[in-house]
Amino acid sequence: MRKHYASLFLLAVIAVAVAYPIFLSKVSKELSWLHFRSPWTRTSPLPASEAKEFIHLERISDDESITRRGKTRDESMEMVEAGLARARASIRDAMLNSNADYLEGDIYRNRHAFHRSYMLMEKMFKVFVYEEGEPPLFHYGSCKDIYSTEGLFLSLMEQDMTYRTWDPNEAHVYFLPFSVVMILKHLFDPVIRSKAVMERTVVDYVRIISNKYPYWNRSIGVDHFMLSCHDWGPRATCYVKELYYNSIRVLCNANISEYFNPKKDASLPEINLRTGKITNLTTSSPPLNWSILAFFAGNLYHGKIRAILFKHWEGKDKDIQIYGTLPQGLSYAEMMKSSKFCLCPSGHEVASPRIVESIYAECVPVILSKNYVLPFSDVLNWDSFSVEVPMSEMANLKNILMGISEEKYTRMVKNVKEVQRHFLVNDPPKRYDVFNMIIHSIWLRRLNIRIYS
Repeated sequence: MRKHYASLFLLAVIAVAVAYPIFLSKVSKELSWLHFRSPWTRTSPLPASEAKEFIHLERISDDESITRRGKTRDESMEMVEAGLARARASIRDAMLNSNADYLEGDIYRNRHAFHRSYMLMEKMFKVFVYEEGEPPLFHYGSCKDIYSTEGLFLSLMEQDMTYRTWDPNEAHVYFLPFSVVMILKHLFDPVIRSKAVMERTVVDYVRIISNKYPYWNRSIGVDHFMLSCHDWGPRATCYVKELYYNSIRVLCNANISEYFNPKKDASLPEINLRTGKITNLTTSSPPLNWSILAFFAGNLYHGKIRAILFKHWEGKDKDIQIYGTLPQGLSYAEMMKSSKFCLCPSGHEVASPRIVESIYAECVPVILSKNYVLPFSDVLNWDSFSVEVPMSEMANLKNILMGISEEKYTRMVKNVKEVQRHFLVNDPPKRYDVFNMIIHSIWLRRLNIRIYS
């Protein structure tokens, strides 16, 4: 009998010995893509339709696979990842234990975590800018139109002395400085309308940097980012599958119905600098008496949402003033200042420069969009300073706005004033301004990945 039990025990030990490495292998593979659970992103599992968009890094983070391919460990990458691990732990600690009021107000989802994250970003975040490519297609962009955010970022990033590094081995992310706006302006034929020129430019550029440097292939592009405010920004990335599915895409056209992925992609605010000047962007005088409930002026024939807005409200109610073309004698800026709410409908694409214009004018923005990921929404509590009205409720727009109490509205106006600094353009940049907030969005996305487990 004893021999029988001994035999069973020996068989059990052998079974565990065989199964345990298999179990460890499965666990290590599951942990090779760890999402940093920030206080600003959802913690529920991704739907299957979204989960498939994530690249899994077992083939570059699993020790055995690296050895099998004859590759040695990358010590510089390990140092970068160790620093990021400490940053994640520090931000989690701020979420749980901080009582300091460095940032006040209701405009933040978690002000303690944001402050800690921002301070760590300033202290340690490094961006390597590839120097390949010549202006105007690379390292340059327009700063005087609806796409000005793209040009401003390129210009400020080129001059930056806080985050930019010339040592790629210490970088956390790598910037691909091509401009979709300039590619289309200089290469796109408006008659033929062939997008092949954009494909050739982007594909050739990625090929050049991936052949010259080891960093793109090392991470399959997940620690690389591009930035575009053009409507075709997402399209420009689809010609390189790693750029489309893996890399951080900073886009004004942040449309989740077009595969914008908030966990790896960042929403870029659309700012229309009509004159190219960045002075006097905000109102210098207190708001006028709010004689208008809601206001919008813009092209009717610019997307389906505007058509719905015009159908329900153009010329229908003196409290909601809608214009295709602003009548002579009326000032756009004064109309915004005279309005309690500024309507911000999407055009052909989801983003609208009127959102930032409203914030500058201290007018509560009303978001009329669909599938739009608002800029900096992993940090900012947009509900505290804006109103979002679904398309199905367009006919009920006035009742929704009238239903907001004076007390709540006063608080929202105060929050609009507070949030202004996060959308201001400065040269040189200032702490918490739009340039730094864009960098912070990229920093958060980098925290969301671990290239080596």
